[in-house]
Amino acid sequence: MSLVVDTSVIISVITNEKSKSKLIEITKGVDLISPSSLHWEIGNAFSAMFKRKRIDLKTAKKAIEYYEMIPIRLLDIDINKSVEIAHQYGLYAYDAYFLECARNYNAQLLTIDGGLTLVAKQMDINVIEV
Repeated sequence: MSLVVDTSVIISVITNEKSKSKLIEITKGVDLISPSSLHWEIGNAFSAMFKRKRIDLKTAKKAIEYYEMIPIRLLDIDINKSVEIAHQYGLYAYDAYFLECARNYNAQLLTIDGGLTLVAKQMDINVIEV
């Protein structure tokens, strides 16, 4: 079984947020997939945390080491279809990439992003909620 994991899930795990253990349990033994944009989104999440003084560079680098140990298959997605999703649902393209990935690869979506969950359900994408 393939499972699309989004940025919110990865950040939660690598920064030791309260949902970490449950997310790890859900993903054990599962083929994790994500759009190739995930790398850039992880970097962007840390830059946002720097601006808000939520994390220092040393901690971010350690978290990135953990991220690089997670076996995630990064996939190309159709940018045209993703832009259509973004337009139809009023999303950022980055969010639409995860939805397109789940739709195209007929995979469930694991997210802790409530807005993404709502749109995924509207698109009849199976979502694992935490």
